[in-house]
Amino acid sequence: MSASDELAKLGPLSKVNPEMMKAFGAFDAVVMGDGALDKKTKELIAVAVALTTQCEYCLIIHTEAARNAGATDAELAEATYVAAALRAGAAVVHSANHVVNGDG
Repeated sequence: MSASDELAKLGPLSKVNPEMMKAFGAFDAVVMGDGALDKKTKELIAVAVALTTQCEYCLIIHTEAARNAGATDAELAEATYVAAALRAGAAVVHSANHVVNGDG
């Protein structure tokens, strides 16, 4: 499935409140455009975030966009492991704060 197939699914939502969808689209376009970070870097960040939120649609859309922006398999793999490290780190920190209290 392609990013455009996924984005087409937004049609019914857009029809319910086109003004909000237009505003969201404008916001997304500004955020994901070149700025202090280039498009490829932003898309790699988006892939890592999508992996941590496990959003299938975001993964399809942002992986395709990252590749279109020049991301390689090696860069996408590294973004994957960054996401995995963050998820694992969160589990360790939550354990330190909520599970293991150090008293035996």
